[in-house]
Amino acid sequence: MTKIGVLPSQALHQMIAQGAIAAQPAIIDAQVQPASLDLRLGTVAYRVRASFLAGHGRSVADRVAEFEMHRVDLTQGAVLEKGCVYVIPLMERLALPAGLTAVANAKSSTGRLDLLTRTITDGGTEFDRIPEGYHGPLYAEVCPRSFSVLVRPGMRLNQIRFRSGQAVLDDAALTALHAQEPLVSGEAVISEGLGFSVDLSPGDGDLVGYRAKPHTGVIDLDRIGHYPAAEFWEDIRTRDGKIILDPGAFYILVSREAVTIPPDYAAEMAPYLAMVGEFRVHYAGFFDPGFGHAAAGGAGSRGVLEVRCHEAPFVLEHGQVVGRLVYEHMQERPETLYGQAIKSNYQGQGLKLAKQFR
Repeated sequence: MTKIGVLPSQALHQMIAQGAIAAQPAIIDAQVQPASLDLRLGTVAYRVRASFLAGHGRSVADRVAEFEMHRVDLTQGAVLEKGCVYVIPLMERLALPAGLTAVANAKSSTGRLDLLTRTITDGGTEFDRIPEGYHGPLYAEVCPRSFSVLVRPGMRLNQIRFRSGQAVLDDAALTALHAQEPLVSGEAVISEGLGFSVDLSPGDGDLVGYRAKPHTGVIDLDRIGHYPAAEFWEDIRTRDGKIILDPGAFYILVSREAVTIPPDYAAEMAPYLAMVGEFRVHYAGFFDPGFGHAAAGGAGSRGVLEVRCHEAPFVLEHGQVVGRLVYEHMQERPETLYGQAIKSNYQGQGLKLAKQFR
């Protein structure tokens, strides 16, 4: 009987060796993370009229033919324009065995650029969810929301996590784990996961976040530490612990709590309640084993929040609960933890923009 839990890096290597995960060109070691696999963009992007799901019995290629406006060759680098929707075949494909499902999510830097990236599959009826037994290609739907971006084949915008069975910790198990090994600084708010709140009262000044500027240049995703933040972002400052979110604007904020993911667990961010306000916290959802953990060089790491306001201006206040972390068991401890010898970008983070900015 297969052990329940999220598959660690060593199991991913085994899946690759067995052909359950295949790619052209071959997968490289740098794609394998402690509890997930980075996915790579292929050589062409299809500009489509609208976002879509393939639906039962239908292929993504057929739907692309239905909605395609034009195609973009990525081989020399190409710009994906703000406000447009693109479907990009990925280099990886799956042949999932029975009992193994997969879930995909944007990588951290992708989310911090407001680059909506979702995985779609043949026959798929949900974004980012891949059922057991799926045999077929993978595609990324990419919609730049705040900035136009320059992309090339092989860039890694999203990642995929594999799990066997139901591995989520219920509230009782999460409470017991927190008692054994504190998962969050301060009091734990546990309700269908570990709640976290927004920090709008920092101890070292009045900078609480950033808001994306509406008319900016193109960001080349390969340029690390290259772009002056002030050309793309406005500082958000407050001394009274609250800000007003503007409809349609995109914000980078940070959680008040420092979070820890123990080595035998993985976590995923989820919305708190749809009815708590006129905003949505979008985020790169995967937290790897070892994030913020002392064994991996962390001392608790804060969660960066990617926030978009909807129909009406909304007052966001310090300490307001905005999301939750859902913890899952790993099948076994990964060979390498987040931040430990793999040059993780965001170990020990606070309020931090994507790695392209300086």
